[in-house]
Amino acid sequence: MRPTGSLHLGHYHGVLKNWVDMQQEFECLFFVADWHALTTHYDTPQVIEQSVWDMVIDWLASGVDPARATLFIQSRVPEHAELHLLLSMITPLGWLERMPTYKDQQEKLSGKDLSTYGFLGYPLLQSADILIYRATQVPVGEDQVPHIEFTREIARRFNHIYGREAGFEEKAESAVKKLGSKKAKLYAELRTRYQEQGDDEALDSAKSLLDEQQSLSLGDRERLFGYLEGGGKMILSEPQAMLTKASRMPGLDGQKMSKSYNNTISLREDEATVAKKIRTMPTDPARIRRTDAGDPVRCPVWQLHQVYSSEDTKQWVQQGCKSAGIGCIECKQPVIAGVLEEQKPMHERAQQYLDDPTLVRNIIADGCEKARKLATETMRDVREAMGLSYS
Repeated sequence: MRPTGSLHLGHYHGVLKNWVDMQQEFECLFFVADWHALTTHYDTPQVIEQSVWDMVIDWLASGVDPARATLFIQSRVPEHAELHLLLSMITPLGWLERMPTYKDQQEKLSGKDLSTYGFLGYPLLQSADILIYRATQVPVGEDQVPHIEFTREIARRFNHIYGREAGFEEKAESAVKKLGSKKAKLYAELRTRYQEQGDDEALDSAKSLLDEQQSLSLGDRERLFGYLEGGGKMILSEPQAMLTKASRMPGLDGQKMSKSYNNTISLREDEATVAKKIRTMPTDPARIRRTDAGDPVRCPVWQLHQVYSSEDTKQWVQQGCKSAGIGCIECKQPVIAGVLEEQKPMHERAQQYLDDPTLVRNIIADGCEKARKLATETMRDVREAMGLSYS
């Protein structure tokens, strides 16, 4: 996530709730994309610096657990930049220029000069962020799927150019024997079925078999994946897009909650400010007086009821608004209560980190160390494949 300002409830419902669920099931890495922020905020770096630590506290406040997930800062793991540089040597310029977000962002941020090498190349930096951890799943919305497909193409191109190591077949056959006679026989049968008959089920079964082998070294595992499909060693693995539940959190004016619309409620906003923001929300323009009947469909407050209110409360709003039986201030009260209830545990979790900032620094230091260890292993293989591991 790019550190470009304080997080709001739109970030929580759109991204962070998914992160909290995913960390229960997967080995997750969540990082502050400070280099990415520089692609559009290169002339206002102070915005980034101020936001980094606040954003990590917002993650922790939302329930992201450093005991379950790895939290780190992108620029503290310089291997991201090294892989980005090396991948840039084989990336066709046309691939970058075709990225949908390249032209979209240039149009949206027309007041800023984005004709920079960094902005053109940021999709490749995103790919390096993914490939350096040999990630299998990347949580994204539909608009980001082209970035994942681009990453898969980069991995494929890299493996095609550099995946043929000397003595590959001998090393692969040696790795097969390490599976044990029974599993080695099954692997060979599945490989034959896939390569001779194009049996995709056999390919999936063989991949599952390899995923279960805990004793294999990373190098042998990648050789066996490559050998399976008839290619060379898979140095960089192709990730899949994990489509996350889309959530359009309404803002205070009924549009999508966004800082650019100035309609947000921050994750850790104080109670008085939250109450004031919701009490002063616009309502159905037909309700000029308390006695005027209205229609919730025309009211931005109704959209927040959809997120925060029970069915009974929503029914009460429908009846009371259409009959003028309740006033707008009355209608807003359950929404205020719902938002404050959601924020209460966030304030509680955040307080310990606000009281002792060294706790956050230590979490990030540990996460950077873990991330860098994984990144170093990948870069060792990349350098060797590209003939850069001089002895």
